[in-house]
Order: sequence, then structure tokens, then C-alpha cells
Amino acid sequence: MWNVLLSFSGLVALIQLLFLPFFPESPPYLLLQKEDKAGCLKAMKQLWGEGNYHTEFDDLMKEKAMTKGTKIMNVLEVLRERSVYPQLCTMLLLLLSLQLCGLKIFSTANLQEGIIPYVSLGVSVSELISIMFCSSIIDRFGRRTLLCGGYSLMALILVLLEMSLLL
Repeated sequence: MWNVLLSFSGLVALIQLLFLPFFPESPPYLLLQKEDKAGCLKAMKQLWGEGNYHTEFDDLMKEKAMTKGTKIMNVLEVLRERSVYPQLCTMLLLLLSLQLCGLKIFSTANLQEGIIPYVSLGVSVSELISIMFCSSIIDRFGRRTLLCGGYSLMALILVLLEMSLLL
């Protein structure tokens, strides 16, 4: 019944894909990134109902004023910045240690013991590449577009996988 369990994540992705267009963007994103004050207030009303959100809006405006002089860095600039190396090393070690948890899964999938470390390393490298790729294009396309595209692709791949398993 593992294929049913696998298709469950596709069902969740499909549900998220259907409902995502009906949710507004986050108010901080609209105000801080897009500089859309009217959209921010509209999103606040849509998320929290009718009310007075001037306190929250003022807090966001203070945050915007504080971050006005800071530069938004892309992935390559972050990798060149020596002050973030401890955080990058921590994230990398966490990512690699999570892959060690998958060794049991690979052994139960009847992979040869000699290639399991290489498969695990390949999975972690592909995850690292996808994290770097997605974080570099998220500013260009926006979160909503990437989420919809990712969920669509995941649902399509899982449908194709299920069809191939049934055939």
C-alpha cells in the first residue's frame, strides 16, 4: 500500500493548488517587498476580517523604515559574505545529517549496501542545488507563482508515477 501513501502527498498538493489562488499575499510581503499600501490593508481585512489594523500597519511601516537602508542579497552574495558562514555551515550540516536518516529507507528499498551512501549524497546534493536555485529565483517570480508551479509539477509527476505503477 506504499503507492497509496505516496499518492496522498499528491492529493494534498492538488488541494493546496486549488485553494492557493483564493488566499491573499501576506501583508508584510505586500508592504515591504511590493510597497503596496492599499494591497496590504486589503489583505489584512481579508485575512483578519473587518477592524482597525492601524497598529499592525504602523508596525510594518516602522519595520520598512528600519530596513530601508539594508541591501537584499542574492544567493551568490550570501555565499561570499563571511559573516554568515557559521549559519551556512549549520544549515549544511543539518541538511546532510537529515540524509543519514534516509539510509534505513534505502536499505529497505533493496539497494546494495555499497551504493547507499552515494545515493544519500546524491539526494542531499540535489536538495542543496534546488534550495539554491529556488531561493535565487523567488525574488524574480514571486512566492505564489513558485508555489503554484511547484504544486502543479508535483501533482503531475505523482499522477504519472501512479499511472506507470498501475501499468
